[in-house]
Amino acid sequence: MKIDRKGMNGTSEFIIPGFVGIMIFVIIPLVDVFISSFQKSGTGSFAGLQNYALVMENDAFRLAAGNSIRFELVSVPWLIVISLVVAIEVHGMKSNIIKFAFLIPMAIPSNSLTVVWRILFDDQGVVNNMIIRWGLGEPVSFLSGRAVFWLFVCTFIFKNIGYNMLIWLSGLSVIPVEIYDAAKVDGAGRFTQIWKITLPNIKRPFFIVAMLSVVNSLKIFREQYLMAGGYPDMTIYQIQHIFNNWFEKLEISKLTAGAVLTALVFFGVILIIRCVCLTDWYGMRLKIRRRFLLRRPKQQERGEGCR
Repeated sequence: MKIDRKGMNGTSEFIIPGFVGIMIFVIIPLVDVFISSFQKSGTGSFAGLQNYALVMENDAFRLAAGNSIRFELVSVPWLIVISLVVAIEVHGMKSNIIKFAFLIPMAIPSNSLTVVWRILFDDQGVVNNMIIRWGLGEPVSFLSGRAVFWLFVCTFIFKNIGYNMLIWLSGLSVIPVEIYDAAKVDGAGRFTQIWKITLPNIKRPFFIVAMLSVVNSLKIFREQYLMAGGYPDMTIYQIQHIFNNWFEKLEISKLTAGAVLTALVFFGVILIIRCVCLTDWYGMRLKIRRRFLLRRPKQQERGEGCR
């Protein structure tokens, strides 16, 4: 079997620049961060797990990690569900105006969006003035306390719903229309079609949407920093804490240890999502049922033989 060296050379011309870029900007920095997490700041001597212990004992780090996990558990499922519902409703529409409308939030800068939220939800903002004018109660402090958490969640969904919708639409477009037509002939309703046809055929888009949603939820920083301030007490989040506490103080050892811990948690979540999304649960259920049905006749034969 002869190897087409011309084809290999043509392919390598495209692969090598990308590989070099990944090595310089991704692999080497990752290795450097991992090594630095086991060294002392300034001296560079080996510190073992001391940096990780200091990070885990830090109350601010634990608070930021807890807030980040809480934010992910609330915002990511809502984003996935809402974007899927929007994609199902938009799918099949001939006009692209509605699809384009959901993509507009992606083009809005975070600074501009934060200014709008401050105008609306500030203590002296539009919403509180309407509450006072209409006699609906006392003014609400939206930019502090628990209320700001839900403002962050709404902002996250608002910014990412259009991007996730595009991924859902790419998965929905692969499903043949004939399957839905056959289901309608058999009397299947809208909910039955979604449950029996749509959801089982969008596992891979679901994995991509879930993974990107988790990644984007970990990267939220600008909106929180601009709305909640530099270092709020109870609303601190992971990247915000790293930037304020360690990056400004240049404590590289703690900074890298916190980054490694965050990366480990992130990869663990991605592995769980991958197992849940890409496992053929329906096929596993059929195999278990077949094994159970095959065992029952043997057990019945043994029972009859004993009699």
